Formats: sequence, C-alpha cells, structure tokens
Amino acid sequence: MKTPHLPAGGWLPAVPPRLTAVQKYWLFRPGALTAGLRQLGEMRLRVLAEYAEGARPDEALALRVAPGAAVWVREVLMSVDGIDSVVARSITPLAASRAMWQGMRRLRTRPLADMLYHDSSVRRSPFVCRRLASPVPFHRTASGVAHASGEAGTSRVAGVSNASGVSSASDVSDTPGVAGAASVSASGQLSAPVVLARRSVFWRMGQPLLVAEGFLPGFWERARILHDSRYPVRRN
Repeated sequence: MKTPHLPAGGWLPAVPPRLTAVQKYWLFRPGALTAGLRQLGEMRLRVLAEYAEGARPDEALALRVAPGAAVWVREVLMSVDGIDSVVARSITPLAASRAMWQGMRRLRTRPLADMLYHDSSVRRSPFVCRRLASPVPFHRTASGVAHASGEAGTSRVAGVSNASGVSSASDVSDTPGVAGAASVSASGQLSAPVVLARRSVFWRMGQPLLVAEGFLPGFWERARILHDSRYPVRRN
C-alpha cells in the first residue's frame, strides 16, 4: 500500500516523455534500488556524511514538518564495479532518528533496504522525479560527486557539443548512453553534470523518512547495456 505524497516544486509525479526507456525504468523502479544495482555488478556503499540540520523548505514539505525543524541527514554514495553510480540522501525528523527510525544511525555501510523491506508496517509514497538543480538541498552533494567522478573523462567530452540537448534546470536528457554527461564550454570550463533523481517518503507509525536518489552520469551506460541485453531490438 502506498501513501499520498505531495511533490515540492520541480518534482514530477509522472515520467517526462523525453526520457529513454532505461531512464524511465530506473527512475520509477519499485523495490530496493540496491537490489537492482547488484544486478549490474558488484555494489559498494560509502557514507559521505551524517549530520543534523534544519529542514530545508523543499524537504520540509515532503516530510510534512515546518521549515527549519530539526532533521537527521545521511548521505551515501553507491558504486557498481568501481563506477560511482548513485548518490542518496535520507532525512527524517531528529526525534524520529532516535526512535522510530533510529536504525538509520546504526547502518554504517549497510543500505537502507536492510531496515525498510523487512518491516510490513512500512509504507512508501509514490515516486517523484526531476533533474537536480539549485536550490534543491541534494544538488550540491550530487554535483560534487558527479564532478569528481567525471574529471577523469573530461578529455572524452572536450570540444563535443551537448548532444543530449540539456540546457535548463527543468530539462532532462533523452540521449541513451550519454545521459547526464558533462560537456566543456568554449571557454574550456566543465559544465555541471546532469543528475536525474527520484525520491519518495517511507512512513512507519506516522513518522516519515525521505529518501532521494540521484543517478550519476557514469551509471547510465551500464544500465543501458543491461537493458539492451534483456530487451534486444528486433530487426527485420
């Protein structure tokens, strides 16, 4: 059973038509994301940060708390076969992180799925998705990781136009294999990588846990290869 979810500004409750079949699948794939990542290769999780802060307006709306209310934040990076693939941000009211959702403080390098999918009392809202952009709280973390992951590949995109056609914060890429790839401007500056993200809210005994997951540029090629192997194009 799913619970209603009020999307904040910029988050879309339906799949944008410009997206590829691969992007649509992963942005709205049900179940544990880590289980899906393990189908692509060896999945590893690294904790980037855990801290308390005041709820940002965008996230407060989804959590149904007042802006500025104390929340606990956990940010992690998941890689597949050494390729940085997904950055995730989980947030719950600070009081809930010591009570109903206290397990998230003890996960260390284990995924959230270990505490979410073995409890029949947990309910999940429908997904919403968007391209991450400022001032979405998750944007700075995801962009920083994406830039770090893409620096080694800068030479591969130097001098190449933005084939995906992504130019604004609300647009999404529709080009398989290069979705989210950074490009180099005429001045030689590396542009911001495109990070497509989804989020939903888990509810347990009336307490929310907001989970946002951003798919990094390096993820899409591996996901496309798996998709193509399962759904080969028929040729006449």
